[in-house]
Amino acid sequence: MSEPVALAPRDRLPLRRRPLPLAAVAVARLLALLPPARIRWFLEHARRGAAPATVEQALAARRDVVSVSLRCAGQGCLERSLAAALLCRCRGTWPTWCTGVRTHPFAAHAWIEAAGHPVGEPHLKGHYRLLLSVPPLPSARPDASPPEERQGS
Repeated sequence: MSEPVALAPRDRLPLRRRPLPLAAVAVARLLALLPPARIRWFLEHARRGAAPATVEQALAARRDVVSVSLRCAGQGCLERSLAAALLCRCRGTWPTWCTGVRTHPFAAHAWIEAAGHPVGEPHLKGHYRLLLSVPPLPSARPDASPPEERQGS
C-alpha cells in the first residue's frame, strides 16, 4: 500500500522572518538523530519557563517551519514537530510535543498539540495513539500568594 506524498501548503515568509524558523529546523534536524530518551530529555529542559501555547501560536509556528523547509512540508513529521515546538519556545510558549502512531494507515508519527487537539494535522485526535509526550509545565502553583501578601502576614 502506498502513501500520498503531497506537500503541505506553504506560505512564503518575508526574508526578515526566516532566520528563526530556519534555526529551529536546523536544531530539529540534529535532534531527530538522537534516541527518543535524549529527545525527551532535551525538550523537557527546553520547555522550562514557557507558557502553554495557544492553538493560534502553535499553528503559526508550524506554518513558519513548513514555509522554510521542504522536508518539514513533506514526510518529515518528527523534524516538523520538533522545529515547531522549538520555534514556539523561542517565542515564549510551549505546545505539547507528541509522538506515537497513527492508526490508518499504520505508521509512526510525531505532532504538536495545543488545547488538547493536534495542530495542523489532517485527522482528529482519535486517529493518533500517543506513546510519548512533553507537555508544558504548569505555570504556577494555585495556592501560591504574591510576595507582598506573604510579607504582611
